[in-house]
Amino acid sequence: MTPGEALRHPNWDMGGKITIDSATLMNKGLEVIEAHWLFDIGFDRIEVVVHPQSIIHSLVEFIDGSFLGQLGAPDMRLPIQYALSYPERWEASGERLDLLKLGALSFEPPRMADFPCLSYAYEAGRRGGSLPCAMNAANEVAVAAFLRGDIGFTDIPAVIRSVMDEIPFEASPDLDALLRHDELARGAAAVRVAARSAVRQGGEAAA
Repeated sequence: MTPGEALRHPNWDMGGKITIDSATLMNKGLEVIEAHWLFDIGFDRIEVVVHPQSIIHSLVEFIDGSFLGQLGAPDMRLPIQYALSYPERWEASGERLDLLKLGALSFEPPRMADFPCLSYAYEAGRRGGSLPCAMNAANEVAVAAFLRGDIGFTDIPAVIRSVMDEIPFEASPDLDALLRHDELARGAAAVRVAARSAVRQGGEAAA
């Protein structure tokens, strides 16, 4: 998969970094970690569901089995506006959701074997400490390298995995420690990117 192909999201216009995170499902993994901290919910109670139509953005299941969902057009301006206007709702100028034109809404479980970044995020979130910081830093370096054409799409999770395994873990880091872990992870990721880029260029030259 080329950067151009990965950037062609069928529903969203989110910019390069987040679009690639969407393609790897790292964006969902980061949102799982966010939900854990924002709502004090255990990771075993946070489930990712693939919804190709991008209409239902979140669901809460209650103890009686009923659901409360948030639906809207796939437009990032809506959540950004609500973040600024909360707790009020402002008039929006974008396209409105027409329930009569929706048709079928489908859901499927994520293919964890095909999208390892999601499982890495669950792992980092559950372990906590410095690991989410290292994972995020490695992801940012790897995605930037992919967008430059230095590494392939499947190299992104490989770089992240190697950095998560290499960087020393700290259970209760303070802010200074997290900044150090971020720097260490970025450096380690850059080394992995350079090695994979060299192999990639060598293969292209041989071809």
